[in-house]
Amino acid sequence: MTDHTPRLLDALDAFEEGIYIINDDYTVEYMNKFMKELFGDGVGRKCHEVLTGSGKPCDWCKYDEVFINNETHHSEVYVESVDKIFSLSELPVTNQDGTKSKLSLYRDITHNVRQEEKLKSSRASYQRLFKHVGCGVFISSKKGRFLDVNPTLLKMLGYQDKEEFLSLDLAKDIYLKPEDRREYTEIIEKKGHVVDYEVKWRRRDGHILHILLTSNVRYDPKGDILGYEGIVVDQTRRKRHENELKKAHDFLDQIITSSPNAVMAMDMQGTIKLWNQGAEDIFGFDSSQVIGKMSIQQIFSSKVAKKIMEMMRDEKFGGRGKLNSYPLNFKKDNGEIVEGNLSTSILYDGKGKELATVGLFVDLKERLQTERELSAARQHLLQSEKLAAMGRLTSQIAHELNNPLFGIMNTLELMKTEISPENKRRRLLDMSLSEIERLADMLKKMLSFSKPDQEERQKIDINVVIDELMLLYEKRFRENSIKVSLDLIEEPGVIIASRDQLRQVFINMFSNAMYAMPDGGSLEIATSVISGKLYIIIKDTGTGIKPEHIKKIFDSFFTTKTESVQGVGLGLSVCYGFIRDHGGDIVVESEFGQWSKFTIMLPLEGE
Repeated sequence: MTDHTPRLLDALDAFEEGIYIINDDYTVEYMNKFMKELFGDGVGRKCHEVLTGSGKPCDWCKYDEVFINNETHHSEVYVESVDKIFSLSELPVTNQDGTKSKLSLYRDITHNVRQEEKLKSSRASYQRLFKHVGCGVFISSKKGRFLDVNPTLLKMLGYQDKEEFLSLDLAKDIYLKPEDRREYTEIIEKKGHVVDYEVKWRRRDGHILHILLTSNVRYDPKGDILGYEGIVVDQTRRKRHENELKKAHDFLDQIITSSPNAVMAMDMQGTIKLWNQGAEDIFGFDSSQVIGKMSIQQIFSSKVAKKIMEMMRDEKFGGRGKLNSYPLNFKKDNGEIVEGNLSTSILYDGKGKELATVGLFVDLKERLQTERELSAARQHLLQSEKLAAMGRLTSQIAHELNNPLFGIMNTLELMKTEISPENKRRRLLDMSLSEIERLADMLKKMLSFSKPDQEERQKIDINVVIDELMLLYEKRFRENSIKVSLDLIEEPGVIIASRDQLRQVFINMFSNAMYAMPDGGSLEIATSVISGKLYIIIKDTGTGIKPEHIKKIFDSFFTTKTESVQGVGLGLSVCYGFIRDHGGDIVVESEFGQWSKFTIMLPLEGE
């Protein structure tokens, strides 16, 4: 390079572009500051060694065009050593001595080029997305025409000709209701956008689509509204499924609501989440009182709820998380007893975690009452059959025994006329005749089992009847080491009854007490008046009654006595029949091996 003024060189150093000058043998004569910072100081070296580190001239070098043809050349080159793209200008320079040099100007355009590449890539990606995205994409004018749409939107609305589609009036041809279009534009122009706006559109074939619109307003440089752009998602299938699910849910809800049984659901803390009409009717609590406000422990009890939960978690009661049947009785706030059966189960999530419990309670009060009535009717029928059989048996006995007894009585009476009263044998005859009469009286009582006593009922003081019997049994009690304790109310009132039948009741009671105390004991007899009823309590310290026999002792022919004569099984059944016939009742209590207590209740006169 020949003479260059220092001022020119300083000016070249100030350039924000790379400048260097080479002579005709590729030797670098000058590099400005920008070039040195980028490639290092290469003055005196070959230019291609400085730029690319190569022993050959650069591929882009236009040596011949510049030095031989004296032409200026412009190109775009990539220099790998610095990973930059340059806009290169090469131009001839004539020195003062007539020699030629080449001035190269490198302007860094890396950023611009790569931004353009990104923009091109983005545009290509956008075009691909616009064309292939699974939802509809549109640009529309403010006046209500589509300016551009993607193929998906065409297909969604049943169109093939895009030009035909772009000519449609949105309010009239696309929206099911024109007012929906007006409402949409008012909202989007007020807010600048809409998200998941639900509206109904019409396909080309007339079918209705449920769609979601998400779009923005398009503005011109002055801020005026040009139109709208956005995406369209077809929700028709989802809406159909939602409607189907809603119908199924409503149907299930109707079943639960109208079920006459109580249907309940609780979270794992016991808080009630579901309470149908059946539960309201059975338990007496409105759903507004219990849902989210009460726990199931408040309906039943903490003890019962805990036991039910334990049984649900025990597989032997119906499998894991199930309780197939649990009889449950409880008292409502109004005192009413509820009898029923509870079935429950636990709900689990996909990982087996307990989520909630559901229960079904069936009110069995009427059914159980019906079963009890049927059972009582069956027992009554059985009792009637037994009594009928006993009636036939006693009639036969009476027929067979009456004639011989009367024959014996007549014979004894004739013999008495032949023996003077002062004769010792006369006393023996009197005793024999008395025993025969007593036997006839016993037969008469036996006959009363099948044929009610026709004796006219009269006013009776129960204390008098008991005192008379005590005189009769005093000796027998003493002989059997039985201590008798009497606690009789002074004025027990008057009962209307058959004296003989009452006597028979107490005779049977006393006989049973003696049988139950073979080694002696205590017999307590007490009377009291409560609420217009006379109570007679007979309690012994005998062998007691087994729990399994307590409900059978008033049945005809039932007996625990083993002796053939004593074990007929008619005594208590006859007593029960007499008392019931008088409008009363007999209740028995006992502790086996310790004691037995019979409580006789009879209505007082006028009650």
